[in-house]
Formats: sequence, C-alpha cells, structure tokens
Amino acid sequence: MPTGVALRDVRRQLFDAAERVLLRDGAGGLTSRAVTDEAGVAKGVLHRHFADFDDFLAELVRERLARLDAQAAGLRAAAGTGTVAGNLTAALVELFDPIAVSIVALVLFRDELRARLRRAGPGAGVPVLTQAAGAIGAYLGEERAMGRIAADADVDALALSLIGAGHLLFAGRDAGSREPGDVAQVVHAVIADVVQRRLL
Repeated sequence: MPTGVALRDVRRQLFDAAERVLLRDGAGGLTSRAVTDEAGVAKGVLHRHFADFDDFLAELVRERLARLDAQAAGLRAAAGTGTVAGNLTAALVELFDPIAVSIVALVLFRDELRARLRRAGPGAGVPVLTQAAGAIGAYLGEERAMGRIAADADVDALALSLIGAGHLLFAGRDAGSREPGDVAQVVHAVIADVVQRRLL
C-alpha cells in the first residue's frame, strides 16, 4: 500500500476516534490516550504522524473548517431560492451538528489549541464560530444584493446574532435533541426587521 494512502487512513481513523470521544466524554475527556484507545492503535501512532497532541487537535479543527467552507458554498448557492429564514434555519442546524458544537467547546477549553489556530489563520474570535459567522454574513450579503433583504441591513451584525443564538441553542444538548423549530423561531426574530414579509 502506498505510504500516502496509509497515512490518510491512520489520520482518518484517529480523527474519527477523537470525534467519538468528544461526543461521549466532552472536551475534558479528550486526551491522546483516549483517542488512541478509541482508535484501537498504540499511543505512539498518534505521535508518529503529529508533532504533539495540540498539533493533532489543530488538524482536527482544520478539517472541520474545510467542511464548513463546503457548507458555506452551498448556502451562498441557495441565495435567491426558497425563503431567507428557511435557508438560514437549515444552515444553522447543519453548522451546529453535535461534532461542531463539541469542537467549539474543545477550542474554548484548550488555550494552546486556540492560540495555534489563531496564529495559523486570519481573524480574531473563536475559530469555527468566526468562520460560521462569515459564511452566514456572505449569504446574507448575496440576499441583500438580490433585494430579498433590506439594502441597509447590517449583514455582519445579523450573522453574529444568528451564530451566537444558534450556539446557545445547541450547546449542551444531546446529539438527538436538536429542534429545527426552535432555530426557526430565533431566525425569524433576528431577521424580521430586514426581510420582506413575503420572503421571510
């Protein structure tokens, strides 16, 4: 088997194991030992592929950010279709899946991880939440350009409000307890003043 293929397989195995540990035990339970035990590999395997545990965690978060980029592209493509509130509700439910919520907690929990991510990428704030706000803001900007929301709408402020509210709704909930109706109610409240009623 070519080395590149084997490396990707090990990385995927370790990332999947880390996500399972995060969901089960939370950020405080995510250790290198917990990851390698969950993956069923020797502890040295992780350290052969990553400089240290924070390097592993940074790659785990970067992988999530890459998924977020794909979600953001899909959301922007939805501009002009359906309803603004419907598009935002679906996006927030997708953005705040249980893994994403757990990764936000991880970033908040580990100072060194947060520092590494900030050094590696532009922008302040909490990685994942910051990128999610950017995705929502870009989508709202497209809708504003199409005249589906008010021309003077502050899309960045709206995006921050939606991301903050979405995170509060999903943080601390069990994986199966996400309620799109709760999200829709918040979305309607946040955008009510800037979206034409027929497009809400």
